[in-house]
Amino acid sequence: MWYITVLFCAVSMLVKLHHGASSSDQFVDLSNKNLSFVPRDLPHTVEYLDLSCNHIRQLHGGDFRDTTQLKFLNMSWNILETIDPEAFMNTLLLQKLDLSHNKLTNLEDQKYLQHTGNLLVLHLDQNQFINMTLGEEFRGLKNLERLTIEAKQIRRDDFMHISELKLVEMFLYVGQEFDYEDKSLQDVQSEKLEISFLKTQQIHHDLVSDALSFFHRVELTNVTQGFQILNDILSATKQIYTTSLYLSNFVIKWKDFTNYVNAVLQTSTLHVTFSDVALTDLPQSDTPVINVSNVRTMSGRRAEVRSVFFSQDAVYNFLINIPVLKLEIVETSIIHMTCPKSPSPIQHLNFSYCALSDSIFYRVVDEKIIECKNLRNVKTLNLVDNNLKNFQIISKRIQYMISLEKLDVSQNSLVYDGFEECLWSPNITTMILSSNSLTENVFNCMPKHIKIIDLENNQVSVVPSTVIKFQNLVSINLNSNRLRDLPVCKGFPMLNTLLLKSNSLHAPSVQKLESCPLLNILDISHNPFTCICSLRQFRNLGMKSERNGTKVNILNWPSGYYCLYPEKLRNTTLRDASIPEISCNTGLLAATILCPAIFTIIAIVVACHHFDVPWYMGMILQWTRAKHRARRQNIPIEDLVGVEFHAFASFSQHNAEWVHNSMLPNLSELRICHHEKHFMPGRTIIDNIMNCVQKSRRSVFVLSAHFVKSEWCHYELYFATHQRQARGPDSVVLVLLEPLPEYLIPSKYHQLKSMMRRHTYLEWPQEKAKQRLFWANLRAALQSNIPSAPATELEE
Repeated sequence: MWYITVLFCAVSMLVKLHHGASSSDQFVDLSNKNLSFVPRDLPHTVEYLDLSCNHIRQLHGGDFRDTTQLKFLNMSWNILETIDPEAFMNTLLLQKLDLSHNKLTNLEDQKYLQHTGNLLVLHLDQNQFINMTLGEEFRGLKNLERLTIEAKQIRRDDFMHISELKLVEMFLYVGQEFDYEDKSLQDVQSEKLEISFLKTQQIHHDLVSDALSFFHRVELTNVTQGFQILNDILSATKQIYTTSLYLSNFVIKWKDFTNYVNAVLQTSTLHVTFSDVALTDLPQSDTPVINVSNVRTMSGRRAEVRSVFFSQDAVYNFLINIPVLKLEIVETSIIHMTCPKSPSPIQHLNFSYCALSDSIFYRVVDEKIIECKNLRNVKTLNLVDNNLKNFQIISKRIQYMISLEKLDVSQNSLVYDGFEECLWSPNITTMILSSNSLTENVFNCMPKHIKIIDLENNQVSVVPSTVIKFQNLVSINLNSNRLRDLPVCKGFPMLNTLLLKSNSLHAPSVQKLESCPLLNILDISHNPFTCICSLRQFRNLGMKSERNGTKVNILNWPSGYYCLYPEKLRNTTLRDASIPEISCNTGLLAATILCPAIFTIIAIVVACHHFDVPWYMGMILQWTRAKHRARRQNIPIEDLVGVEFHAFASFSQHNAEWVHNSMLPNLSELRICHHEKHFMPGRTIIDNIMNCVQKSRRSVFVLSAHFVKSEWCHYELYFATHQRQARGPDSVVLVLLEPLPEYLIPSKYHQLKSMMRRHTYLEWPQEKAKQRLFWANLRAALQSNIPSAPATELEE
């Protein structure tokens, strides 16, 4: 009984935790407070009251006068002897009442129950009841679902006052020196009867026999001896009323266990379950099991072995050869399972939460592995949470289960390297592979006719585009993997459901969904979304889905979709995140940026043209270059012996006025040699030209249409060009006095044409504002260090 009380208290605590946000006045825990009476200051709003483990001897009529909202009352583990008939007059909402582990003595005199018509659960076990006779007040418990009672003897008519109640479950605790009269349980209407024996007590023949005759579901707990009595009952009563028979929390020898299984298999019951069983005296050789039975389900949970030396194969052979439609052995440390010796009727196998390895369902003959061919009727196979490791080997182990439709191998350590071919049975449609270590190679190990794949919590980083076609695949679960984008549906054209929650998707490509024409359900919540332009299309899709404006239903929208980046949008839902249209529309962005830029450029060009900026820039550039050349190509004075002039001016006589009135005055600080002043009379013109060119650091040619028509100007240009080879390319300076198209220059001036094409020349500006810059450029081009001695007379 103690564990029922613990469970009751645990349920109470869970209810409190579940309602943690409610007022503390609704949940009052006064257990273990050394109380001798019910406190008078209980909150009026209390609904759950725990007064267990105190020293309360009596409940008075006014103890719960003000607690009209009370629904749950735990009075277990006190010393209750009497309860006033008016104790619960004001607690009309009371649904659960635990009076176990007290000192109540008479089940016929529980008058307080007259005011508890809404009770659902009533615990009266572990008191001092001798007779099981229930008083007439039990008749009013119309809503009662669970009743827990205990007495030393049960007689006929003890339960006649609850004969009209339809219970869900009745717990019957059998005490010491128990006495039972045949047919005493026939007045009880309950879906399930649980009988708990003392561990030193044998099974009571008549009690168990009646239980199997009157109740659909029967559970026997704490059985340690008397299994032969149970086997005799089952063997003698082939047709029993019970459809589900449970044995829990018992210790049994292997021989008694196998006899029990063989006996129950021959009855009309449909479901047999044993849990928390300890097996002793296990066998060294095989134990026979009957071949045919009406039992549909044989289920075992939390079995343990208390023998050291025994044959594991003998134990496994007995279990796998049980002729049922569904065989379950879970939460049990079995490490292997053999193959049936003959074709098995089993359709559903469940070996979850065990310790099975890849070496299952085969036998060894002459040191050769023989794969199992006797489980051809199996439709579902559950191997959850075992020690399975090689996915390809598992395919070999079940390749002959030709009826297999569903395989669950989740929570193992499965891997697949992609090197060996998988050998699946042909009819598998559902695979649950969650919580393993599988990568994208697993798609090469799937049955072609698969319909549902669950790969949650694996290591899949991409769905290969070269994957074979799964024409029937309608659902794939890839939650909690490593995918960075949506998969393309080329390999599964019938896909209806795609689950990608908790992956690494930053900005899913909506275009890829176009390859999934039948997609109806999509979940990509709880991914690290980057709320930038590339996510805008998916955000729009989610908002359309919210308005039922798209055929794709996006699960968990919008609450499961948050921005991770940029920082200013972190933890903002995608629906509320602002991604401006202008930043995502390339054309609009380009127009927004380029239009002002083009307008500005045009304005600058117009302004430059209007203010002749290019000319100024060109002249400044020439001035800068001239200054740079002057510093870089500064010829030492000793190399300029005989040079007396900064420049020799060559011009046509038609341009003499410009030279005398403009050029010479503006170059007055320079020594300029020209023919009108420095040609020596008596010498030939050619000699004078050669002499002036040699004594000048540079030569300035004033170019015009008249210049190219002058023969003497041609000679001056010719000698200056030869001198240019000795004194460098900057020794000739061209000044264009007026426009001089190339076609007007005679062919003999080929050197002039070449220089005008390859070298920058100075143009004389007509605007007066520009002329100052022109003279600055010309001075910079002619400025140089020459001997400071005054010019001498030209020699004869």
